[in-house]
Amino acid sequence: MNDDSTLQCRTDPGFSAWLAAAGGSLAVTTYQAHKLLLIGWNGRQLSFLPRHFERPMGLDLRDGRLLLACQDRVTLFADDPVLGHHYDDAQPGRYDALYLPRLSWHAAGLDVHDVALTDDASWIVATRFSCLATLSDRYSFVPRWRPRFVGDDAPEDRCHLNGMAMRDGRPAFVTCLAETDTRQGWRAQRRNGGALLEVDSGDAVLRGLSMPHSPRWHEGALWLLESGAGRLLRVDTQRGTADEVCALPGYLRGLDLVGPYALVGLCKARESEYFGDLAVQARHRELRCGVAVIDTRSGAQVGFFELSAGASEIYDLRFIAGRQRVNVLNTQSQERRVAFSAPPDLHWWTVAETDHV
Repeated sequence: MNDDSTLQCRTDPGFSAWLAAAGGSLAVTTYQAHKLLLIGWNGRQLSFLPRHFERPMGLDLRDGRLLLACQDRVTLFADDPVLGHHYDDAQPGRYDALYLPRLSWHAAGLDVHDVALTDDASWIVATRFSCLATLSDRYSFVPRWRPRFVGDDAPEDRCHLNGMAMRDGRPAFVTCLAETDTRQGWRAQRRNGGALLEVDSGDAVLRGLSMPHSPRWHEGALWLLESGAGRLLRVDTQRGTADEVCALPGYLRGLDLVGPYALVGLCKARESEYFGDLAVQARHRELRCGVAVIDTRSGAQVGFFELSAGASEIYDLRFIAGRQRVNVLNTQSQERRVAFSAPPDLHWWTVAETDHV
């Protein structure tokens, strides 16, 4: 499976069987390839749809909405399954979901990592400003919380705050690469200075982590990726302890949980000051890029979807429940100019207007 560029992928039977049985699809961001990848099931085989976005990073899904952070903006999309059904006249019903852009915030320079949707706000991790924030129609961002060891909201990426776990509709835990308060001070401690912090108390739940990412609250437990060690961890937040669920051959980023299964993103660590000399590189002779399905009850890998060419990293991923054939229109798409919807239940595909008075 591949698109018309160099992006190529392959999968094993276990991944295909799991996705078909799960009754959903997968959205994956890879900022290096500038793609949002949509992986689904068409009833016979996997489908693979890459959509272009400038440096896509964090994403979240809630109540038919999708929030996506890119290099210069954060965009909110809404699903219109009726327009999706009629997207392809030659194949009605080819798509059972169509996410259309509805609202964008200019976010250039914030270095947005994880994002989250709630009923009344769009949350972001503003990594450059070392804080959690909400998006606004009046300001560049509204700071809501920062680690207590960070003195102010200066644009200095002081601790590389990156991951955000939501619980009961509000941020509950965050990850950072070091507890530092100087401009990019985390870089000197990136190998084992990472921490998991509780938002309400500000306390560190775990310390000594190697480049932690993607904390997620699921079924009464906190899960996260110790990226530099290639480990999926289950955390007891009351005791401040963590158990290894599994170790994988990749620098891990992007996590979602579906019942007892974890979907984990793997990256090939680049040879650079940022990625070099990590435990995962010593533990595995060859690193891979893709998505692993892990049975968290046993730590066994159920299936693997591999990006075999054209991309070497993943940042985030989400499972889209109940939608197996998903499409997304980016903000440059010509189709978005002819797709319209209005309440209570109106939908139109129109002909593009070319004449202007």
